[in-house]
Amino acid sequence: MNKRIIFHIDINNAFLSWTAVYLLKKGYKEDIREVPAVIGGDENSRRGIVLAKSPVAKKLGIVTAETLYQARKKCPNLKVFPPNYKWYEQRSNEFLDYLSQYSPNIEKFSIDECFLDMTGTKYLYKDYRKLANKIKEEIREKFGYTVNVGIANNKLCAKMASDFEKPDKVHTLYSEEIEEKLWPLPVADLFMVGKKTASILNRININTVEQLAKADEKLLQKYFKNQAQILKQISWGLDDSKVENRRPKNGSISTTETLPYDYTNKEKLKKILIQQTERLTRQLRAKKQYAHTVAIIYKNNFFQEYSHQEKRNNATNSFKEMYDMVLDLFEKSYKNEPIRLIGIRFSDLVNSRETQLSLFEECKDDKRENIDETLDKINNRFGKTMIFPASLNKNINHQR
Repeated sequence: MNKRIIFHIDINNAFLSWTAVYLLKKGYKEDIREVPAVIGGDENSRRGIVLAKSPVAKKLGIVTAETLYQARKKCPNLKVFPPNYKWYEQRSNEFLDYLSQYSPNIEKFSIDECFLDMTGTKYLYKDYRKLANKIKEEIREKFGYTVNVGIANNKLCAKMASDFEKPDKVHTLYSEEIEEKLWPLPVADLFMVGKKTASILNRININTVEQLAKADEKLLQKYFKNQAQILKQISWGLDDSKVENRRPKNGSISTTETLPYDYTNKEKLKKILIQQTERLTRQLRAKKQYAHTVAIIYKNNFFQEYSHQEKRNNATNSFKEMYDMVLDLFEKSYKNEPIRLIGIRFSDLVNSRETQLSLFEECKDDKRENIDETLDKINNRFGKTMIFPASLNKNINHQR
């Protein structure tokens, strides 16, 4: 049986790179990747956090998730640009569409990275490293930004390989290379090992991946309980998870947000879900489409991604109806664990409501559509969500 061949392709500094491409297309004279620059939230609404930084800013000591106030103290002439999530989503979809020519088995891991299952394509691509370099060069020439490509026999090692050295590099981490390339690394560099876990491991004199691989599992269980087995597996580069193409049939729209830090506060997560629901339902109404199925997408602090979905009998594009469903789904599915990415997907899209309602229900639904359309006109005019239905204002204000 042939070993699996998995590519992990990661866009280098995506938010900053995509913003740089956008500005250059608009005639901006400077490439912000070459000056002290960051992508940051709105300072006036207490969301002034560094989301991405240029290599120059990084050399000045600026770090992701610190406040813009702290960043400016390190670099008074720092240039700050707001995130453009609509542009990022477009570039992400463009990136995935381009890669689909090489393999139909693509798993979007986050907005700026994905896995490709290349198993069984040896007759097409004789040299996988050569292919990876071809993909890397084509992306740079075609789209104006760089990527790293990791090649391995499973997803875990492909992800690790793509992180070895950046930017614009190709690396391998095949099964036979684990001891040579993976084991010498600091344990903190191991995928899925967070700062707290690394700190505990260091306290018990486990400082490298090799030391973790050879550690007594009973000792690990004392500190990490059920996660001890997972830590042992990843230190040996073991992973049998499949590359899963999660693109639903019959059309879908989705949005995800990588959080500046791991969220555990339910109200903060609900606020993001409100904003995401508003954006997606507005897109549905603009296209005169309706959705049957709603899914919430999570990625936890161990980078494990999962989703939960439910299907409605009657398709809708009503913000209120969709948010009620999203909120109910969230209450059922949230595991009270740290979340680093959250998103929503609407699928099973149709071009008509496909419902059989009573006269009174039709009147109520038509009235709701008129309200939504009026709010859309106002919100579209200002370019962001300015107004919500009054029934939700209390919840939204409470979550701020």
